[in-house]
Amino acid sequence: MTDNKTNSYDASDIQVLEGLEPVRLRPGMYIGGTDEKAWHHLPIEIIDNSVDEAVAGFAKTITVNLIDSKTIEITDDGRGIPVDEHPKFPGKSALEVILTTLHSGGKFNNNVYKTSGGLHGVGSAVVNALSREMIVTISRDGYEWTQTFSRGVATSKIMRGAPTKKHGTKIRFTIDEQIFGESATFKPIKIYRMARAKSFLSRGVHVEWKCTPELLTEDMNIPAEKTFYYPNGVADFLAEKTDSKPRIFPRIFSGSVDFPDDTGRVEWALTFLTDENGAASDDGFFSSYCNTISTIDGGTHESGFKSAITKGIKAYGEKTNNKSAASIVSDDVFDSAAAIVSVFYKTPQFLGQTKEKLSNPEIARYTENALRDPWEMFLASDPKTSNALLEFVINLANARIKTKQVKDIARKTPTKRIRMPAKLADCSKHGVEGTELFIVEGESAGGTAKQARDRATQAIMPLRGKVLNVLSNSDERFSANRELNDLIDIIGAGTAKDWDDSKLRYEKIIVMTDADVDGSHIASLLMAFFYQYMPQLIYGGHLYLSCPPLYKLTCGTESVYVDTDEELDELTNGKYKNKKVEISRFKGLGEMMPNQLKETTMSPKTRRLIRVDLPPRTDDGTEDTEKTRTIVTELMGKKPEFRFKFITEHAQFVKDLFV
Repeated sequence: MTDNKTNSYDASDIQVLEGLEPVRLRPGMYIGGTDEKAWHHLPIEIIDNSVDEAVAGFAKTITVNLIDSKTIEITDDGRGIPVDEHPKFPGKSALEVILTTLHSGGKFNNNVYKTSGGLHGVGSAVVNALSREMIVTISRDGYEWTQTFSRGVATSKIMRGAPTKKHGTKIRFTIDEQIFGESATFKPIKIYRMARAKSFLSRGVHVEWKCTPELLTEDMNIPAEKTFYYPNGVADFLAEKTDSKPRIFPRIFSGSVDFPDDTGRVEWALTFLTDENGAASDDGFFSSYCNTISTIDGGTHESGFKSAITKGIKAYGEKTNNKSAASIVSDDVFDSAAAIVSVFYKTPQFLGQTKEKLSNPEIARYTENALRDPWEMFLASDPKTSNALLEFVINLANARIKTKQVKDIARKTPTKRIRMPAKLADCSKHGVEGTELFIVEGESAGGTAKQARDRATQAIMPLRGKVLNVLSNSDERFSANRELNDLIDIIGAGTAKDWDDSKLRYEKIIVMTDADVDGSHIASLLMAFFYQYMPQLIYGGHLYLSCPPLYKLTCGTESVYVDTDEELDELTNGKYKNKKVEISRFKGLGEMMPNQLKETTMSPKTRRLIRVDLPPRTDDGTEDTEKTRTIVTELMGKKPEFRFKFITEHAQFVKDLFV
């Protein structure tokens, strides 16, 4: 009998989330999760609104006051959020609309803000939604105005207070334990650094830092009160950071140039550090920002900046007839550089809601063009120091080239000096022990894997997609397949007929594909290839399959990675039943953040691997080669009926061997 109630599907089953309910239900969609990084992102959104007022020329002072471990207050002396009734929402102030409605605010109007760092009207409302309590005080129109909120809902009407001649906005909020858990607290050192960064990125603006003294410990080494002020912006801050360190240039290369058509501008500061002996320093860093938002994963503004500086040094080398300059690459130039680049742009595009990588392609061109002439003039103005910089960078280039040659010799066989494919990101460790080659599905996943890997021991080789099925194609087609032949060269030990285990370049070969049907198909094709052309790799226990998760389950401050739908059902109906749970589905390796890929799939400390073996075996322990080959050939051949029969008969016996 069919349960009509259970199987019905009509209008009553359609859930409509109102106001800020979507934010509370799925906070990860708006702030990237519910962990420590996420709740520390909340004050950034409010501070950025104050910074936008300052950048627009309406605020001179911003105060960041850490009241207690869960409560923070941000104040500015800007125009103050409008408090009059919003024309589209009768009975509601503009303040209430901004704080209770997604995609509302002045960031959409270029007449209000030319550039902004907020989430385009999402930021303040999201903070409100994820706060147990928020108190907003506005000074404008001759009065002080106050309104209170809780968990995204107004708990009072806007109230007019005492007369005042001041103007500005003050927002105090307390993070919500229902979302972030009881253990969620603000770390003073993080808020302090946040306030300092906003100051040097907003030149000429005073940023006042205040913190309840009881929250500070000696190891934090930060004051309870301090005013940050950098009239020359990033140049002043870089000078402060590097004045006590040896530098090649006595002065800092800095400046600001507007982009075409009044679309924005770039500000920068650059110097080159050495140690006490004049060698490259380990204290170098590269920090980039867009609209005062820290872009920790870089982006097009970084690319444009590095390109301009590298090309400028190489051009200077050509002008001075130094032929060695031709070997310089960007890594040589920025090996011991200390640099800050900050762009302001009307229509920035980011990867991810928390804006960690800038993606506007035109900004690379704008930034490079903006830097080109000032950098060339800077080099030409001091030939003696510029020559010293050129020699310094050339020495780094020569050291890089020499190191690479030594590594290549150590990793290649004496009789076969091959050129490795350009797509291979090789590891640096000499010898085979402890080294791993990850064969990765897709260029996007390959890029993420390169960021997540241990460069010393883990090499990355991305594939374009599904590889050739060697068991259903001719030897001629295999011989013409560049990707598979590249793998033979990279692994280094030859093929079945001329296999030499001593020439193997990696201890483990790990196939890393998406946790879906296509990924499993690619893994099967690669296993067939290795079985056909390098069976010794499998006999020796060198071939493995990675186990990327399907889901990330977050409950409060606890996060769990889940491998199967069955495991997900078990957790949601067991340990996390009746609890507020956020579930993220990983569509592919390329969509995972590098730290997630490292933690779940690449780090030997936390990952799981499946070792590929060659069953079945006879009673005396030797391989039944003929039977195994028959099975593999049938399963990977052109006739699907063999695969169907095998799956039907053996599915119930499948086990994964995790190591």
